[in-house]
Amino acid sequence: MRGTRNHEIFFLLIFFSEPLGVLLLPGLAGGRSRTQRDVHCRENQEYLHGNICCLNCPAGTRLESPCTTAGRRGKCVECDDGTYTSHSNSLKWCIGCTKCREDQQIVKPCIHTQDAECQCKPGRFCVPAEACEVCKKCSRCGKDEVAVRNCTPTANTECKKIQPNLDSSSANIPWIVIVVVLAAVAAVFVGVLFYWKRCRSSDSQRELPGGLKAGQLYNDAEEGRNGESQMLSYTSLILPRPLEEKQFPTLIPVNGEESLRKCFEYFEEIDIDCHRRFFRHLGINDNVIKSKDGLPYDDKIHDLLNVWVEKEGIGASLNDLLRALLDLNQRLTAERVKDKAILNDHYFCEE
Repeated sequence: MRGTRNHEIFFLLIFFSEPLGVLLLPGLAGGRSRTQRDVHCRENQEYLHGNICCLNCPAGTRLESPCTTAGRRGKCVECDDGTYTSHSNSLKWCIGCTKCREDQQIVKPCIHTQDAECQCKPGRFCVPAEACEVCKKCSRCGKDEVAVRNCTPTANTECKKIQPNLDSSSANIPWIVIVVVLAAVAAVFVGVLFYWKRCRSSDSQRELPGGLKAGQLYNDAEEGRNGESQMLSYTSLILPRPLEEKQFPTLIPVNGEESLRKCFEYFEEIDIDCHRRFFRHLGINDNVIKSKDGLPYDDKIHDLLNVWVEKEGIGASLNDLLRALLDLNQRLTAERVKDKAILNDHYFCEE
């Protein structure tokens, strides 16, 4: 009887539940299936494959094939040499490593979990906040400046004007002492001036070789050609020959054009107010000179010297550059360039 009773209860439940099936089925159907819209994978830890979440591959690897069971990791393989992944991922290809430029040096090499890091070579810099297509040459402080911060790979040299260092103790010197010192200096100056006038008057009567007196040198110039040549000869005995008239040596390159190009940096000493006349003297067009105005001064000098070498070809010579400096009364600069070229074994003097 109990078995029969249980069957009756079962059929009664089925009978009364059929009208309610319309209400229950939608809810029951929604519980049986899951769409991709319902699946939420953990960010930066999992990725969606089909309608299941797979664990990411670790850094330094890439995904070769996804998982087949939710919460598991698929097949991951190590990145090839020259590629990397720095975080967990589901990438099918690793990222190519950065290659440092010629004006940069490697700070950190590229490994499977990290890209290469580059920075400008010593003597050059690149500001991180600006686009860095090429490292710029570090600036050098002027003669009246001092460096407050040396050049680094990410910042240029910082300079400031040298302030005169006045000793505060000078403010405590009694004014009477200052007056006495100034009076003594004035007395010495007057004495020297008086002595010079006396010497000058006596020298005008002093006889020179050939029976001529010093005071007659310029008067004899009016006596004609012979008198003029005699005056010049005696003047050359008294007045020293100017330094500019001394013969400048001819330099011989040790290694041809390479020696010439190694001397370009010495011409950075050319006065900034003179460089335009210097390159015009070498036959460089004004438009070419102006086209380099946006460059730092030393880079501008190098570029214009390269233009000159290309223009002159095989005939380019350091002697021509030195002669141009001499023509512009820049003998001191020419001497310094010559001395550095010889000291660094790029040139030697012709015997």
